[in-house]
Amino acid sequence: MSTAAPRTTGQDRLWSVDEHLEDILAAVRPLEPIELQLPDAQGCVLVEDVMVPVSLPPFDNSSMDGYAVRVADVAGASQEYPAALEVVGDVAAGQADLLHVGPGQAARIMTGAPLPPGAEAVVPVEWTDGGLGEGPVHGMRARSLGPEQTSGQVRVYRSAEARAHVRAKGSDVRAGDRALEAGTVLGPPQIALLAAIGRGTARVRPRPRVVVLSTGSELVQPGEELRSGQIYDSNSFALTAAARDAGAIAYRVGAVADDAETLRSTIEDQLVRADLVVTTGGVSVGAYDVVKEALSHVGDEDEAGSGIDFRKLAMQPGKPQGFGSIGPDHTPLLALPGNPVSSYVSFELFVRPAIRALMGLEDVHRPTTRATLAADKALTSPKGRRQFLRATCAEGTVRPVGGAGSHLVAALAHADSLIVVPEDVESVEPGTEVEVVLLG
Repeated sequence: MSTAAPRTTGQDRLWSVDEHLEDILAAVRPLEPIELQLPDAQGCVLVEDVMVPVSLPPFDNSSMDGYAVRVADVAGASQEYPAALEVVGDVAAGQADLLHVGPGQAARIMTGAPLPPGAEAVVPVEWTDGGLGEGPVHGMRARSLGPEQTSGQVRVYRSAEARAHVRAKGSDVRAGDRALEAGTVLGPPQIALLAAIGRGTARVRPRPRVVVLSTGSELVQPGEELRSGQIYDSNSFALTAAARDAGAIAYRVGAVADDAETLRSTIEDQLVRADLVVTTGGVSVGAYDVVKEALSHVGDEDEAGSGIDFRKLAMQPGKPQGFGSIGPDHTPLLALPGNPVSSYVSFELFVRPAIRALMGLEDVHRPTTRATLAADKALTSPKGRRQFLRATCAEGTVRPVGGAGSHLVAALAHADSLIVVPEDVESVEPGTEVEVVLLG
């Protein structure tokens, strides 16, 4: 990890949320496409349209266990006057050599089996005597299609229209159709479609690899004993989970003590598996804010504009922020504040869009809506700051949860949205329509 002159331009003024996000998205480029096997492509974004090479289904087939018949042979069939047909054989799923169904004949057919030549419809086995020559019980007898009978006679107790219980060739998709568009995120249904049309691989942008680490000598791993002055590390767990929720492959690194050289070394070791590095803590103006100390001079001497820029943003929570690139591959790094709520809100506003941009998605933001504020009293907001308040939103109404403190993790756990109070608004009365960022 080479060094360059520190970047201090961000410390000279108060940046807006939009300016900071614009800088991040301008610097983050989608990952290069690769060809992946279908199981590995889940969660990735297609980079090309996928066309259908073969129709689905590729042939007319039965949607029921039953008998393939000619429509004229079962016309007018009823319980009192069943149609008696000669069973000429069986048609199983996957069968290649098909028998022919002539006048007065039927073929036993299994679900998914090709409709044999001459047949025009399928009558379910429940509409017949099961091929055993018995009359219906309570109006009809359902029989399973056992392997013991390949010929004989079947009685049909209902008529059938042409193509009844037949899945037509190409009724799902036709050869030449576009199966999936470029930009589609491959979930289980999309993986199923690719497999169904014979595609074993997909050309996609891979899921970004995100390394998350928290800083602070006071941090202890959950499950260990707390000593005086210590707290459990929750940020790295929260942000790793959030990165995975955003679509990334996330790696959580244990908390790093307040030592600049240790932090630099830890980040260097992680760059081999990182498309994005996220740190939390150590970015404000305290004496032990080691992220600033460790990374303010980090960059590539041969590349102008490299390194980490630490800024103050006109927002609450999350005023101190850092962004830039590190290492020989100019890996993006976002440095977030250490308070749990500040850290999580910053992730939603800046890191999540960066992850989605790396994936190659066009829409990188959480959805927003307008809702009516339900509160016991007016909300207050500092002048000149864009405030993000934890809330629950349902049926057009949004209600704040917890206080404004950036350390209140319990309230965050119950929130599904963020109320946005603009920079020029200092008070919001109950009943006012507000902007809401939906987190779920």
